[in-house]
Amino acid sequence: MRPLRWLVGLIGIGLFVYYNFFVYRGPLLFKLIQMNLFCALFVLYRVLAGPSPADRIVAVDILGILIIGLLALAGLHYRQHFFMDIALIWALLSFIASLAFAKILEGRSLDD
Repeated sequence: MRPLRWLVGLIGIGLFVYYNFFVYRGPLLFKLIQMNLFCALFVLYRVLAGPSPADRIVAVDILGILIIGLLALAGLHYRQHFFMDIALIWALLSFIASLAFAKILEGRSLDD
């Protein structure tokens, strides 16, 4: 069952990459945004169906990184600098949240 899922997943990813970069004739920025959102789907799956809490925490951290990248790409598209400010704030909050999740997962309280 597992090799079949891997094969179907690889074929799906290959088809998406082929369509996104070779068939679709849009600007590169839109292709990068689509790729970022496609990766976010896989990360959201891991957040919802993670086998352990540690996997879910790592997936939430990766999702934060993808959101930062999406904000940077949106800032390039709209030519607005405040998107980078929001991305910087998101990165700081994501780091603090990762530390808090790690302490909770370890079994300690947040004030230790």
